[in-house]
Amino acid sequence: MTAPSVSSAIAPSSPTLQTLYRDHHRWLQGWLQRRLGNVFDAADLTQDTYVRLIQREPQALGDIRAPRALLATIAQGLAANLYRRRCLEQAWLDTLAAMPASVAESPEHRAILFETLVEIDHLLAGLPLPVRQAFLLSQVDGMKQAEIAAELGLSVPTVKRHIARAVVRVCFAAGDGA
Repeated sequence: MTAPSVSSAIAPSSPTLQTLYRDHHRWLQGWLQRRLGNVFDAADLTQDTYVRLIQREPQALGDIRAPRALLATIAQGLAANLYRRRCLEQAWLDTLAAMPASVAESPEHRAILFETLVEIDHLLAGLPLPVRQAFLLSQVDGMKQAEIAAELGLSVPTVKRHIARAVVRVCFAAGDGA
């Protein structure tokens, strides 16, 4: 006998998921719209929130005690990711606009670079602030380790450890489950 597939175990036809969607979809979309000020982003994030629920363990859906709190928590995280990505995208566009036309990359190459930048940002977001700061001061601002130590009020060996930790996180992310 074969085990049921994962997709059938968490299919959207699950009564629990149907109930959550029916009872809270309108509320969640309104909640997001008030926070985001945009009906389209609210609709997208509402759907993304339910996709996250579908991806959870099937038995976990039946254990939800405070559905609106759970939905709001998931949606808040998605909204934070949206804002973070948009800020990163705007900084990227500003950088591109400041570049001379003679060094402009193809649209495909720019898209690849931006996606890489988003992935690095995601990886760094999982690190403590001093580690991120040391790494960015080193890699983006080109500061020496002694300068970073003075800037952040840390010892040089600590700065070295922070930078090494960030480099490992960024360069070997596929191996750490990040």
